[in-house]
Amino acid sequence: MSDTALVATSKGLIVFKRSDNGWRFDHDEFLGMPASLVYVDPRDGAWWVSLAHKHWGQKLHRSRNRGKTWENITPPSYPNDLEMKPGIKARLRYVCAFSHGGFDKPERFYIGTEPGGLFITEDDGKTFNLVRSLWDHPSRELHWFGGGRDYAGIHSILVDPNDTSHVFIGVSCAGVFETNDDGRNWQAANKGLKANYLPNPDVEVGHDPHMMYICKSNAQIMWQQNHCGVYRSDNGGKSWKDVTAENELGRYGFALAIDHKNPDCAWIIPAESDEMRISVNKKLVVCSTRDAGASWQEHRSGLPQENCYDIVFRHSLAYDGKTLMFGTTNGSIYFSEDRGLNWNCLGNHFPKVTAAVSYTHLTLP
Repeated sequence: MSDTALVATSKGLIVFKRSDNGWRFDHDEFLGMPASLVYVDPRDGAWWVSLAHKHWGQKLHRSRNRGKTWENITPPSYPNDLEMKPGIKARLRYVCAFSHGGFDKPERFYIGTEPGGLFITEDDGKTFNLVRSLWDHPSRELHWFGGGRDYAGIHSILVDPNDTSHVFIGVSCAGVFETNDDGRNWQAANKGLKANYLPNPDVEVGHDPHMMYICKSNAQIMWQQNHCGVYRSDNGGKSWKDVTAENELGRYGFALAIDHKNPDCAWIIPAESDEMRISVNKKLVVCSTRDAGASWQEHRSGLPQENCYDIVFRHSLAYDGKTLMFGTTNGSIYFSEDRGLNWNCLGNHFPKVTAAVSYTHLTLP
């Protein structure tokens, strides 16, 4: 069972601890600074945090001792002569995703960024290099575009737990891309997805996955909350099936969590629509499936059901095997100890939540 929860907010990183009486606020880090992303490396327990300064740009910090001390990590940078599009210089605009590179590669770490660049370090963060094979993919210049932000962003990096040379990425907006040869070549993996906002919804590239996971116990099973519904793959990303609820709840949303021990179990937090990014009917609801999306259940106990405008960003819902936790754009943080059936509120006056690693995933000394 987890003992620590990390929540990135627009005013810093908030750390919660579990006590005999439940979860409690412990302390904060980078107070007043915009913490845009937080990640815990399951290989060594290191905490990674990105700060999105309006004036100083993107900053990276890492702690190997649960926040007692922090080291500055030089953020990745694009080559000086690189252009996103003709006449537009490529530069780091936002850090969108972190991922370790595999237990067999202890010094490999990935960072996904806006404007659609994937960076890799093979020396434990001393240097980061742009994965040029992906950047130079023939679809990028014409068919990758911004969704909620100005340019495409890599927000999901999924390393196959059985083969670390096999990696998927989720790009908003472009879709899913896959490499089977350690990043030398990449191909689109969007068969079955729909892009209903485009003239041709069946395009090969131009899809908008909002969050994506690969099941650690069965890498053939993948899930994504998409701009156009909830999708699942049973064949390792070769094709996707729409498993959105019959009542359309979940057709739009950002957040997704899955049970890595039970590949048929997942949770989402729906939003009204892309035009109205608020809770559905102004009522906050978490939906779960335990049968691979064949049916969905709604969970509202402990959640506001009147005049609620909250939504939950893509990285702001997490699950550790028992406890679910999420934070909202209006600064409310909720947790459930019974797999989402009932919810408790940690507080309603926190800053806007941008990301949450609900748990350290392992107990460290």
